[in-house]
Amino acid sequence: MSKPLKKPDWLKVPYDPKAVNEVASLMKDLKLNTVCNEANCPNLGECFMKHTATFMILGSHCTRNCRFCNVTHAAPETVDPDEPENLARAARQLGLRHVVITQVTRDDLPDGGAQQFAECLKALHELCPGTTVEVLTSDLKGDHDALDVVLKAGPDVFNHNVEMPKELYSKVRPQARYERSLDVLRYVKETYPNVLTKTGFMLGLGEMDEEIDVLMDDLIETGCDILTISQYLQPSPEHYPLQRYVTPEEFEQYKERALEKGFRFVMSTPLVRSSYRAAEAMEGAKESRAE
Repeated sequence: MSKPLKKPDWLKVPYDPKAVNEVASLMKDLKLNTVCNEANCPNLGECFMKHTATFMILGSHCTRNCRFCNVTHAAPETVDPDEPENLARAARQLGLRHVVITQVTRDDLPDGGAQQFAECLKALHELCPGTTVEVLTSDLKGDHDALDVVLKAGPDVFNHNVEMPKELYSKVRPQARYERSLDVLRYVKETYPNVLTKTGFMLGLGEMDEEIDVLMDDLIETGCDILTISQYLQPSPEHYPLQRYVTPEEFEQYKERALEKGFRFVMSTPLVRSSYRAAEAMEGAKESRAE
């Protein structure tokens, strides 16, 4: 086994235990999950200090087993009918002005969990009027009808991550399909043009520079508005091996290339995650579209 790469200084982040415990306690009381905890996000401390969190619905067990992801792969849990109202109550109690809802992949459900997204959006609109919402869905098995269920519930941003270039899918996320993810983004933009579309991918998995260029071109072809580019952090020795740490300077170069290709807003730094500073990304894309 190769020796783990030493983590560079630019990946060290502040952590406030008091703020983290406060938000974590609320989530526990309302029986809610956050992707912040489940995916071991490096920005957990910063986001919890700002009283923000990305809610993860449909349990904490994923039906897929991607080799980069820290979310538990296990038998899926029963869908909680109280989850939408509890989520909206938490958002109201935290005073959130922008909410992100993501999910564990639920290939066991006929609609992939689309109806639960819709119920969460409905509850948020009722309890937190004026709060904007981003949904970060799985590929929902490429089912356009399921996508319609989510989109008709009125999210402001639709996010679905491609995660990596096509060439890495068979090794890192064999249960997903690159072309299917592109189709999801394309369908949403073509059918609901007023909804901002968003995606993200990681660096450090062994991708080639020319593969990243093709990936960006494919995403632009779907009409995608917002792009996040982040550093892959290997959760454990059992996960897909980290190939390298990408410098902040290189991340800035990728950002410039993405903007040149036509994305309306790009966040590209080592510690960016898909829902990091999501409200800022949404507003930036709106301003760009208005110009």
